[in-house]
Amino acid sequence: MMLLECKNLCKDFDGKKVLKNINLSIGRGKIVGILGKNGMGKTTLIKLINDLLTPTSGEVLINGKKPGVESKKAISFLPERTYLDKGMTINEVLKFFVEFYDNFNLERAYKLLEDLSLDKEQKIIKMSKGMQEKLQLVLVMSRDADLYILDEPLGGVDPATRDYILDTILSNFREGASIIITTHLIADIERILDEVVFIDKGEIALVSSADELRDKTKLSIDEEFRRLFKC
Repeated sequence: MMLLECKNLCKDFDGKKVLKNINLSIGRGKIVGILGKNGMGKTTLIKLINDLLTPTSGEVLINGKKPGVESKKAISFLPERTYLDKGMTINEVLKFFVEFYDNFNLERAYKLLEDLSLDKEQKIIKMSKGMQEKLQLVLVMSRDADLYILDEPLGGVDPATRDYILDTILSNFREGASIIITTHLIADIERILDEVVFIDKGEIALVSSADELRDKTKLSIDEEFRRLFKC
C-alpha cells in the first residue's frame, strides 16, 4: 500500500482551475521534492493532502484512507506561514505539543533546540522570522509521524543556515517514513531528494527519480527545471 495517493485531484477557486487532474503516489522511505515556481499550485496540493481544503473532484488517500482524524496523526505538517502564539515561550509551546500529540518526542525536541541554538525560555515574539521557522521545524520533526510535509521550509532562513536545516531534516525522520518538501529553491535542496515532481500551472509536468533525471539529462535538477520552464 502506498503511503500517499492522489487520484484525479482537482481544485477550483471561483471557477478558476488551480489544480488539474493530479495523479501522484508516494511510497515509504522517500524524500520527495514537489518543485515549481510560486503560484503554480504547490501549497494548494499540500493543503488538500492535509485536509485543510476540500477537493473539487478526485481524492486523497493516506495509508489507503481518506483524510481525517487518522491521517492527522500520521502527518506532521510545516506550513509556510508561522502559526504559533507569539506570547508563549518555546518551553510553553513544547508542553502544548506534548499534550496535543501523543507521538511528540520531547527528548528529541530539546536536542534539536540545542543543535539550532534556540533558548527554550525565550518568548516567540522576541524571535526573528528565521528563528521562528527553525522552531516550527523542531516541532514538526519531533513527531514520530509517517509523513512529514514541509512547505517552503527554507524561505525565511539565510543561505548559511539552509544546509544545517537540511541535515537536521535528514537525521530526524524515522525509518519507513517519507518527507515531502515543496520549494522554489531547487538548487538548495536537490542533494537530499530521492524523487522529484515538477508542477506547473496546476498540473504535474514530470515525476522522476532524482538520480535517473540527472543521469538522463546530464543536468542538475535545478538546471533541468529552468530549461523546461525557462526560468
